[in-house]
Amino acid sequence: MKTSEILSAWRKILNGERPSLSIEITRECPLSCPGCYAYGDSHLGPNAVLRSLNDYKGQELIDGVLGVVDRLKPLHLSLVGGDPLVRYRELERLIPLLLERRIHVQVVTSAFRPLPAAWAKLAHVNVVVSIDGLQPEHDVRRAPATYSRILNNIAGQRVTVHCTVTGQMMKRPGYLKEFLEFWTPRPEIGKVWFSLFTPQRGECLPEILRPEERSHAIAEMLELRKQFPKLDMPEGLILQFAAPPHSPEQCVFARTTEIISADLKTKVVPCQFGGDPDCATCGCVASMGLAAVAAHKLAGFIPVGAIFRASLAIGQRRVKSSAPGPIPEQAFRVLP
Repeated sequence: MKTSEILSAWRKILNGERPSLSIEITRECPLSCPGCYAYGDSHLGPNAVLRSLNDYKGQELIDGVLGVVDRLKPLHLSLVGGDPLVRYRELERLIPLLLERRIHVQVVTSAFRPLPAAWAKLAHVNVVVSIDGLQPEHDVRRAPATYSRILNNIAGQRVTVHCTVTGQMMKRPGYLKEFLEFWTPRPEIGKVWFSLFTPQRGECLPEILRPEERSHAIAEMLELRKQFPKLDMPEGLILQFAAPPHSPEQCVFARTTEIISADLKTKVVPCQFGGDPDCATCGCVASMGLAAVAAHKLAGFIPVGAIFRASLAIGQRRVKSSAPGPIPEQAFRVLP
């Protein structure tokens, strides 16, 4: 991240605003992945699920997203779903309009259909392709977005591969290395990210890593980053997986990112996972990345996290002082 981008984000925090925004731009997805948090019963709370929302298409979707963006003025926007490529026609028109607003755009997709050719030439657009492990497991979990289809659909592009590490993967020695050996030599792959599966509290799923599997995954990633330069995960980030923020209030990512669902009104709280995530076992790579930044010490002794917390408090006081009346505490439940 450039110094100018850090200063811009800091300025928004001091103004009581969130620098990042994530929008679930569609409720639709052709996949039915086991363990998908977006379609979990608790993702949007007790009164709704993603598929029950009224989402938008065509010009209504474009205008709706631009309306949210112009109101919140994020520096970084993630377009998620569902799968955003369900609305590929709208995205082809929408993304240039977002870039005109000087917003960095990230599209998170399964790549079940070809990426628009024009995206390969766009600066400040990052396409993240979600891949659930090696081909035999992935093709079962994520059909119709199979390995062969992904390889065809990303041809000529430059994408980031994101893989969520599960308990099943860690039961096979060398799994992560084999994954990197397959993907990193390919010219379409700019970088690779690993997350660890994050459950809701109380869940009992085979995807959940046992403590020893989590420790093994951390140790593996620390070694693999030395062998595979495209594994874009600094040591400080990986180490954060050993002690993730234990609540949304402690999570820099949750407190600086607003997440809005497919009706462009419903907020996803307390973070992109929604519901009641088990923060003690969080494996979100974005959360770990910002936790690593917060742990960094300026001049060797001033934690960035302390500056962030002070800046957040200033921003919240500024919002309160400028409001026409009392603002309920829930308004500051900051959130993908």
